[in-house]
Amino acid sequence: MEIMEINKTFWKNKKIFLTGHTGFKGTWLTIWLRILGAEVMGFSLPPNTTPSMYSQIETDVDIDSCYGDVRNFDLLSEKIRQFKPDIVMHLAAQAIVRYSYHNAVETFNTNVIGTAHVLEAIRYSDSVRAVLCITSDKCYENREWLWKYRENDPMGGWDPYSASKGCSELVISSYRDSFFNNNQYQKHGIALASARAGNVIGGGDWGENRLIPDIMRAYSVHKKVSIRNPKAVRPWQHVLDLLSGYLLLTERLYKKGPEYAEAWNFGPGDGGDLTVLEIVDYISKSWGDGVSYTISPDNNLHESYLLKLDSSKARSRLGWSTRLTIEESLEKVIRWYKGFYDHRKPAYAMTENQISEYVAKLKSNVKN
Repeated sequence: MEIMEINKTFWKNKKIFLTGHTGFKGTWLTIWLRILGAEVMGFSLPPNTTPSMYSQIETDVDIDSCYGDVRNFDLLSEKIRQFKPDIVMHLAAQAIVRYSYHNAVETFNTNVIGTAHVLEAIRYSDSVRAVLCITSDKCYENREWLWKYRENDPMGGWDPYSASKGCSELVISSYRDSFFNNNQYQKHGIALASARAGNVIGGGDWGENRLIPDIMRAYSVHKKVSIRNPKAVRPWQHVLDLLSGYLLLTERLYKKGPEYAEAWNFGPGDGGDLTVLEIVDYISKSWGDGVSYTISPDNNLHESYLLKLDSSKARSRLGWSTRLTIEESLEKVIRWYKGFYDHRKPAYAMTENQISEYVAKLKSNVKN
């Protein structure tokens, strides 16, 4: 088993083309990459929430940022050609299930055609050596069973968002087989992998129709939060645990190519699969101030109730696992938002501090 440690020497001066850098996960990843010494070019739509994490930290990170749409192939390919990245990390997406019901075509265009555009642009790059495309645990054909989904389970998707992620995985697989075939790696030199994760939590997420942001918006102004699907089980994990998996996998892709060019699950270990109600109860008790919630009636928009990931491959071959318990993860989330709302602490400083705490925890585990 590999030892889980983020190699700062590897990332120093690497040129990273990062799509979706203005999103929640993209912003955390941007900050971490810059701390590691990487040169980052971000390509994304402008932030679409107020507030947004990226707007809060934009002046604190030194990156080349381009506001663009992955559906615009000409602009996307031009930026990749000009930047000449070593690595492409594709996070840009329409990421909300409920939004996809009302904007199905946009969701498919962004998540499926956008992914094809990124991979097509990379075909004509002479600099890229590793590509990581981020999809979702919802790419699987969800049968609402107790077993955890493994990487070789069938793709599917009921709602447009989930279906778009299943389609994205098929696009990635097609490009890997057709243009970046592992058996012909010595010829093309590009290693392509996809990463599937569950519900990611962390400070700075203000997305619409997402549990943690909905709670934080309400509790910060002492209002009740309305929750839906209280019995739904999800694989919850902190954004730092997930991003550590992205960083580990990308380094292996760059160094060892076809050995790691495949699909990967990054889900929580034991204790991370909880119901929505359990998450809300924990946050409500920890937040204090007499906050509370109500359960909203079902509006007949289908959302999966039971979804778990099997991450045994990442554990055995990458040495990756979640290092934060669900309680530690939620405490970090609460501390970040309380710092922002109650104490007006700078978003960048809080984020940098939590990254430093996490890296120290990894180093401590390696020594032990």
